[in-house]
Parts: sequence; C-alpha cells; structure tokens
Amino acid sequence: MATTLNQVSQSALAKYAQGIDHLAIAVSDLEKSISWFTTVLGFSVKERRKTEGASTGMISAVLEAGTLTVVLLEGTNPGSQVSKFVERYGPGVQHVAIRVTNIDAAVHDLRSAGLQFDTSLISGTGLKQIFTRRDEGSGLMIELIERNAEGFADQNVKQLFQELEQKNSF
Repeated sequence: MATTLNQVSQSALAKYAQGIDHLAIAVSDLEKSISWFTTVLGFSVKERRKTEGASTGMISAVLEAGTLTVVLLEGTNPGSQVSKFVERYGPGVQHVAIRVTNIDAAVHDLRSAGLQFDTSLISGTGLKQIFTRRDEGSGLMIELIERNAEGFADQNVKQLFQELEQKNSF
C-alpha cells in the first residue's frame, strides 16, 4: 500500500511531538485580555515584551496557569503582523507551538512530507524555533519549538518577527 503525504506528515509529527508548548492568541486589546485571563481564569502574568521589526511591532504578555502557557499578542499599528491577522481572521489563536524533540530531524521529515516553513530554524540559548506557513483554511500557523530553558529568548523572538515581517507573513 502506498504511503500518502498525510500519513507521512502524521507519523513525522507524532514521532517528535511532546505536547503543546504554548498557544499564541492575537487580541485587539492586550490589557483587557490580560484582565480576563488573570481575573476569570486565574492565569498569572510571567513576562511582558515589546517587539519591533523594521516597520511594525507588537506587544505581548506571557501568562501561565499551572502547566498551561498562553502568549497574548497585540499589534502596535495597523500594518503589524498581529493587526493584519486580527483584521483577516479576527481575534483568536494565531499559532500553536508544539514542543518537539530533535527539531532538526522533525523539520527535515516534515519538510520532506511537504510542510512549508516561513522562517528559518532559529537557535538561541536553550531554545530552537521555526514557524510553518499559515494554513489558509484554518488560519493556523504551527511553531515547532525545542527548549532546554524556560521562557522566551529576546533575540529569538525578534529574529522570528523580522523573518515573518520580511515575507509579509502574518
């Protein structure tokens, strides 16, 4: 029996996936969203950051509740990647970060199965990340992440943002 592209993709992802690392949610009002997540759901804010690209930017907040991590994102101007996402798809899940083992092999296997990526594999201290091309049907982008450290590295976030900005990916 011939192996389909879908079967190869499923087995490649299943081979390396360890679970959801975090959900990134695009919002139109960061402070209002933080309030809802902390007051109603009991998340706590672990960090805040402002990321600037060549012409756009975003502000974000990392929130945690137990083992759950949510990153809230708001564009800083109408041309921001996050603002464009909200305009096209509405507020909601902008990407799902899947924690993987051996990200180099996972990327190779998934690329061989036909998955397209919008960024290079970006490495920082204890952290490797890459973003897929957004699926037009669902609006979803997948981030593969291999981490040996807590939190997010400023340089990784900035480089990922800049690469997506250069491709006009949102």
